[in-house]
Amino acid sequence: MADLTPLDEKLAEVLGLAQAAQVATTTVAKMEDADAFAEALSQMGEEAAETERRTDALIDGLDGKKTAIRELARETKGEATEMMETYLEGEEEALDGFEFLSMAEAGELCHWEIVEKMSETIGAGDVLALAGWAVGVQREHVDRVRKASLRLAVEEVAG
Repeated sequence: MADLTPLDEKLAEVLGLAQAAQVATTTVAKMEDADAFAEALSQMGEEAAETERRTDALIDGLDGKKTAIRELARETKGEATEMMETYLEGEEEALDGFEFLSMAEAGELCHWEIVEKMSETIGAGDVLALAGWAVGVQREHVDRVRKASLRLAVEEVAG
């Protein structure tokens, strides 16, 4: 396997997390009481797919590292998907799904902020541009998930 820099490893992680996010949004959309959030979940899934495409395109330009980065991304996706399956095992209500998404989206945001800081520090302009875009997307995802979770919490106690 190629020697990966810390930034390469983080790129692999955000790629894997974007892939896992697509699975997570689809899973939560199928949960009880998620219908009201179908459009937001669909958009988040599409944005995760766009993040995957953009990150993968950037990785295409990293000669000698593509395979290793993509392999690490697959591992990250597998770990994230396994965490989701464990967390949501036996759960059917959308509130539980959005609680998981709150952790997942916040984690993705933090990973992208790390990529942003690393790329800024070493002067990797192409990565910095991608990270700047992705951080904005992830902040919006965190906000959407938070608002949906709070709305579902009110509905749950209001009956």
